[in-house]
Amino acid sequence: MEKDKLYQPTEAELEILQVLWEKGPSTVRDVHDYISKSKDVGYTTTLKLMQIMAEKNILSRDTSQRQHVYIPTISQEKTQGIYLKKMLNGLFSGSASRLVIGALNNHQPSREELQEIKDYLSQFEKPEL
Repeated sequence: MEKDKLYQPTEAELEILQVLWEKGPSTVRDVHDYISKSKDVGYTTTLKLMQIMAEKNILSRDTSQRQHVYIPTISQEKTQGIYLKKMLNGLFSGSASRLVIGALNNHQPSREELQEIKDYLSQFEKPEL
């Protein structure tokens, strides 16, 4: 979908997308049950929002079965990239190091996360000649 380069989902739409990205294609009931574990939201609210998201082409809907199954049409990676770029340029004046340091100051990474960060950073280090 070309639109995923530009579209910034709302907070409520992001909650639904997070469930679908994690669980894969799901019914409204599946999404609602997952979201309602941490938030008081009505089933009809979830249903209506997912219908609107389908109208906006943020979700596609498989109607071949009795229960409609929804699938995200925008990727998690591109959506994260949109928000990350907005944060980087808006909150951190374009400084990637300030963004990373800020993130690490507000979240204690696990050993596995630290190793993943180190492994990723090593690809940017060039051997000295």
